[in-house]
Amino acid sequence: MQPPDFQAFQRAFARHIRDPRRAPRPAGVPARRMAVYNELLFANITGVLDACFPVARATLGDARWRRLNRAFYRDWPSHTPWFREIPREFVHYLNAATIRQPLPAWLRELAHYEWTELAVDLMACPPPRHEPAGDLMHEPVVLNPALFNLQYAWPVHRIGPGYRPRKPRPTCLVVFRDAAEEVRFVETSPVTCRLLALMVEQPASGTAVCRRIAEELQHPAPTQLMDFAAPLLDDLRHQGIVLGTAR
Repeated sequence: MQPPDFQAFQRAFARHIRDPRRAPRPAGVPARRMAVYNELLFANITGVLDACFPVARATLGDARWRRLNRAFYRDWPSHTPWFREIPREFVHYLNAATIRQPLPAWLRELAHYEWTELAVDLMACPPPRHEPAGDLMHEPVVLNPALFNLQYAWPVHRIGPGYRPRKPRPTCLVVFRDAAEEVRFVETSPVTCRLLALMVEQPASGTAVCRRIAEELQHPAPTQLMDFAAPLLDDLRHQGIVLGTAR
């Protein structure tokens, strides 16, 4: 069954908007007007991507960045109507699509890292009830809910036009929104990353989490981890990554 004429027109219009070089302009649409639509819509998309991924753009260079933007605009079946969700779709595209353009091995992780700033800023998650001065080692720890605890194969926080790494270097980072509603970035250690991951998985005291990590590492002296964890948790509380303990 053939679709109605207006639906066929809409599809032809959309195909041309996405790929004006290969998809013919719909019959009856003046070339000058069509060019305005093409330029306006692509500029809207690239404006959003430029704002969210400034380091990726600067590091790739404008020509390569625009080719990548065009491929995303043309090929990725995004279903969101919200401009603020376009950066997340772009991250999905980099990780899921077959991209013909040669790209640096670290670009996908760099883009994800840059996107987390926007994602954390937009998180609608009021702080849960907690005791700010609670005993973090002996009571369940309450984490900041506006937080990403991240592990990357590349040092994404250092990549830029002046530094394009050739070899991976495992990196742990926390991206979170502090009490002043500012998004902050902190580099952490693998042990701290694992500690936070366990607390995200299930609220627990610092002592309980240290015991589990000691078991995983087969650590010969678990009390040393306790001695390490107490000042660490206090520092995370001072920074706003840990809020306190459960009431």
